[in-house]
Amino acid sequence: MLKILKYSIQDLLRSRWSYVYFIFYLLLGFVLLFLNNNMDKAIITLMNIIIVLTPLIGTIFGVMYYYNSREFTELLLAQPIKRNKIFIGQYIGISLSLTLSLVLGLGIPFVAYGLFKSAIIFDFVLLLIVGAFLNFIFVALSYNISLSTENKIKGFGYAILMWLFMAVIYDGLFLISLVMFNEYPLEKFALAATMFNPIDLSRILILLKLDISALLGYTGAVFKDFFGTSLGLLSSLGVLFVWVILPALNIVRKANKKDF
Repeated sequence: MLKILKYSIQDLLRSRWSYVYFIFYLLLGFVLLFLNNNMDKAIITLMNIIIVLTPLIGTIFGVMYYYNSREFTELLLAQPIKRNKIFIGQYIGISLSLTLSLVLGLGIPFVAYGLFKSAIIFDFVLLLIVGAFLNFIFVALSYNISLSTENKIKGFGYAILMWLFMAVIYDGLFLISLVMFNEYPLEKFALAATMFNPIDLSRILILLKLDISALLGYTGAVFKDFFGTSLGLLSSLGVLFVWVILPALNIVRKANKKDF
């Protein structure tokens, strides 16, 4: 699996899109810091971008890599190599390369502007951790979709629809339900519903860490009571980890059953 992982990372590093992704975040970091001259404001702006863009990039890269490397994957399947090693190696390789581009692209400008001398270093590290989780989660989800359909166009369509649902539609349905049932105690429901969407969960974690929970509305106090504690933070990161593990295990299950 390590050889497949190494090959996947090298293959993606040779791709110009990996460098475009890296340069985008690099320029974004420098521009935001230059315009704001304030790391706190820059991190808030980055949060809004990363929460939406990172899942989208992970989704597109996951689907694109699977379909573009399908012939090579079938060649590997003809060798005495376990299927789970092939697909998990590819999955980890894609996720690590995207995470590396994210960390280096944002880390270089912030370090250049004196991140290690600033009090927001832990907020920035949490932002990168959340971005890494979103990369691993949405690459895994997109790989599951790709393994489920042979048609490349359908695979892209389903993957984009999945991202659109979690990034936009889910929030709309969530808010509608809160408005419709506002006469009932919805605190526990709101907490549970947040856990079922990694994008929402990541957004709340960063908002609370930056101490701007007022943006969460009337449920902000409930979120702050739970997510604002050390137990809440660990629980939330644990839920994100589960969001990584379950789709990854499903990749293995689908790959073992799929007839190539």
